[in-house]
Amino acid sequence: MNKKTLLTLSLVFVLLMGGAYALYSKLSGEYRPDQLSVQTTQPANPDATDGSEQNSEPQRVALPDFVVYDREGNEVRLSDYQGKPVVLNFWASWCGPCQMEMPDFDEAYKRLEGKVEFLMVNVTDGQRETAEKASAFVEERGFSFPIYFDSDLNASTTYGAYSLPTTFFIDAEGYGVAAAKAAINAETLQRGLDLIYTAES
Repeated sequence: MNKKTLLTLSLVFVLLMGGAYALYSKLSGEYRPDQLSVQTTQPANPDATDGSEQNSEPQRVALPDFVVYDREGNEVRLSDYQGKPVVLNFWASWCGPCQMEMPDFDEAYKRLEGKVEFLMVNVTDGQRETAEKASAFVEERGFSFPIYFDSDLNASTTYGAYSLPTTFFIDAEGYGVAAAKAAINAETLQRGLDLIYTAES
């Protein structure tokens, strides 16, 4: 192997390693377990200069309703939980990151049962995921939170939950406060819970 070929191969190797490092840095930054996107509200008309009360009132948008099904096949809607803070989590039993975060969700559910609603929505596409597989997974792991089946894919489509897991933190008035489009750890889950629930509320 001559020097020119060796130099070319070395350069290609350095470029590949540099590209791999850049990709790793980007992906690891996007999918950190402490990543939580907090919703901020903007004034209804940020360009207004008359100082009127109406123009300084922040606009909030209630999250859309959806239909999922409980284990008995009954319809369940987000609007059924109006007046209570809600943690809405989209998951599947085959999803490794979903499996990693579920013990933290179960612990929080046990601690806050009756104070915060946990809507653990299984994306039940009927092929890769079925209600039977999801139920068996939850029973095998001994989780106590209730699960709901998005067998019509109404909820996941409405919320754009195309990557799993995806979690939304919704306040008691039905407004989205924060979201995470990746697995989260216990600390991040608690940060989200603190945004929608306090012990005094």
